[in-house]
Amino acid sequence: MTRPSIERRVVTGAELRAKTSDSAPKLAGYAALFNTASDDLGGFTEVIMPGAFRGAIPKSDIRALFNHDPNFVMGRNKAGTLTVAEDNRGLSMEVTPPDVQWVRDLLVSVERGDIDQMSFGFRVAKGGDEWLYTDDAVTRTITEIEELFDVAVVTYPAYPDTDVAVRSLDAWKVAHQTVADPPKAVQRDLRRRRLALLGI
Repeated sequence: MTRPSIERRVVTGAELRAKTSDSAPKLAGYAALFNTASDDLGGFTEVIMPGAFRGAIPKSDIRALFNHDPNFVMGRNKAGTLTVAEDNRGLSMEVTPPDVQWVRDLLVSVERGDIDQMSFGFRVAKGGDEWLYTDDAVTRTITEIEELFDVAVVTYPAYPDTDVAVRSLDAWKVAHQTVADPPKAVQRDLRRRRLALLGI
């Protein structure tokens, strides 16, 4: 069986700032926030619970990227240039980027407020998410991340990559269908039969 693909999410409302008071400039912020409902991700919303990253951080080889582009690496945890940690607010990051021109340009854009969003790439652990399916909403709660691939400063976030999550949602629906909650086509057929029996 193949492993699920990488999912990516954009964080809205998280603080991203350039720290230029030190001799080496840094970028710091939150790549994920806990207990915060996401925007609509294509038919569902998502909430990440505290503790979700705890097991993944020590074993993951994490890069800090610009726009998720592997050609623009700002830091890496294994190189000691990126620090990623979980606190009570979410997944915090601080990176000491290289002294190159594109980074200098990026720092100026962050300081001006032109760039202020982050994203992260991850894979959910098996059994690490729960789906709540009601008549008017579907919520995915992530309790365990298996692997964290990158944290990224993003200029213009694309629509979130939800294909993997949507496949997980579909599988959850199939696994949890019950007689009390049959598919819509079956519900219509049962309603038609009841009306026929009542002579309506």
